[in-house]
Parts: sequence; C-alpha cells; structure tokens
Amino acid sequence: TMTIHNEENMVEVHVRSGVYSSDTIFDYSHGYIATRLLSRNACFILKINKESIPELQEIGRLAFEKKTMKAIYSPHNVWAQFQSGRSLFGRIRDWIVYGKPIEKLCSGLPLYK
Repeated sequence: TMTIHNEENMVEVHVRSGVYSSDTIFDYSHGYIATRLLSRNACFILKINKESIPELQEIGRLAFEKKTMKAIYSPHNVWAQFQSGRSLFGRIRDWIVYGKPIEKLCSGLPLYK
C-alpha cells in the first residue's frame, strides 16, 4: 500500500509479502529514502537524487495510473539498488539529518547508507 502525505512532503510504502515484506519512507523534506527490510532486521538509507527519483506529485500520478489502468506506461520507472556501507547505530546527529519519520521507522536497527 502507498500513502502520500502532501502536507508533510512524505510518502509511505508498505509491502506485505511474507519474507519479502518491507516499509519505505520517501521523506522529501529531509531528502532521504529509508527502507526497513523486515526479514533482515535492518534499515537502508538513500539520499534522494532528484534526477532519478520522481517528485512527490509524480509518485502520486504514477500511483493513480497504476490503480486506474492496472498497467503503467511511463518512462519514469524507479529502480533503486542499495549497497551497504558501514553500520550506524542511531546516533542523534543522524536522526537530525534524516528526520523524525525515518527515525521512527529505523530506530534501534543497524543503518546502511
């Protein structure tokens, strides 16, 4: 499921698929995406690259297309590849950079940038 919070400049994506379940936050206010993989008990954080990640309004449009047309035809498909870096354990300055929504999602888990 996808929930778009226009007033908070944020998108939440929840995938419920057994071992492949995940929660993702696109926080446009702070400029980061965080994905919590439930099977790996870890969070992956990616800085939003405006050239490859669509704007909030574009995500809403793509979601509307998928829901109403059952198939998206768009040149703006989003694929992200995560490469783990060194593990970070929730230092306060990290949460200031990433923002409260990502802190709430990833607090207490190893973080990979």
